[in-house]
Amino acid sequence: MSPQFIPYSSDVEIVEPDFDANVQTVIARMERYITDSVTAEGTGQAVRDAHAKGYGLVRGEVEILDGVPEEYAQGIYATPGRHDALVRFSNGSPHAGADARLGRATGLALKMFDVDGPKLLEDETDSRTFDYNTINAPVFFCNTVQHYLFIQELFLEAAAYFAEGQRGRHRFFRDYLTGKGTLEPEDWAWEEFLTFLIVSQRPLVNVLLSTYTTMGAVRHGGYIAKVRIAPDPACAATVVERQMDVTSAAEVFRPALVTELCERPYAFDIQVQLCADLERMPVEDLTVEWPEQLTPYVTVAKLRFPQQDISGEENLRRMDALSFTPWRVTAAHRPLGSIMRARKEVYRRSSLLRHRLNNQQRQEPRTADEVLPLKTTVSHH
Repeated sequence: MSPQFIPYSSDVEIVEPDFDANVQTVIARMERYITDSVTAEGTGQAVRDAHAKGYGLVRGEVEILDGVPEEYAQGIYATPGRHDALVRFSNGSPHAGADARLGRATGLALKMFDVDGPKLLEDETDSRTFDYNTINAPVFFCNTVQHYLFIQELFLEAAAYFAEGQRGRHRFFRDYLTGKGTLEPEDWAWEEFLTFLIVSQRPLVNVLLSTYTTMGAVRHGGYIAKVRIAPDPACAATVVERQMDVTSAAEVFRPALVTELCERPYAFDIQVQLCADLERMPVEDLTVEWPEQLTPYVTVAKLRFPQQDISGEENLRRMDALSFTPWRVTAAHRPLGSIMRARKEVYRRSSLLRHRLNNQQRQEPRTADEVLPLKTTVSHH
């Protein structure tokens, strides 16, 4: 007997008090950070305020599968077919330095081309692209925009805390838990702090071996879902450089990714988990991992990378000029919950400012070829 999936309705979301004012504060801080990053980060460029360092831009194709069960074949997944795609692998940190200094959160941002239907970004409803922003953890370490205000501040100042060794680390933990002393003990951010500890203990592995999720819930046609992008098990078994030793060199993630893709093609499964219980699979609490024993992840599409050469500065330059946002989607895949809603304007303003400071044209590409013509490699076996 299949679980009874919860139908989507707009009242699964709650409106957080002071939401708009808090989002404006987040944007002001983010804009200050990005503006300062031109000199502070040492790259001579403005960097993103999260996922600042990209590991490579990869050309791919998404095949939406035929014969998917009806509840899962929703929105764009209702029409089998192939879409060109681009993927940006990145580190989650707001900094751009050596890998050893950047922490264990990594990201996979996916852009699909030729996706029909108006998109939810008011300034580009006619865009033909469709994005996912995912990270290598099933949970996120923040639930409300109010808490995000102090957590954002802590992350932007994290390097200074951790430079003080154990004392600084303890101060960082205390400030995280207590909201820099602003929260009453009964409101301390225990779940968010414990989730931060879980995320910060992720294994250091090749970015091709991580499983990436949307963290927050999204609408899935008539239902509510989380989406993940998981390595195809057969492909994962062929990866040679598996563990990343960040003490061995300043750059370890990018060279390992370049090497693997030069040698062989690769694939991920795009999977959907439908919500069957709003108590145990909450929309607003991002620190809760939805139990797979309630509803499994079901594969709805394949993301395939042909063998290719992504080495060279040009790859990084093209990657940096792109913009990814969880809101460049159709209404059937609308992001849900406070944190996801906050990301809409924050990501848009971040992208606008970064492109302006870097004198980059900010325009959604019409084709993947426009950004990254496929350079296949010759295998030397």
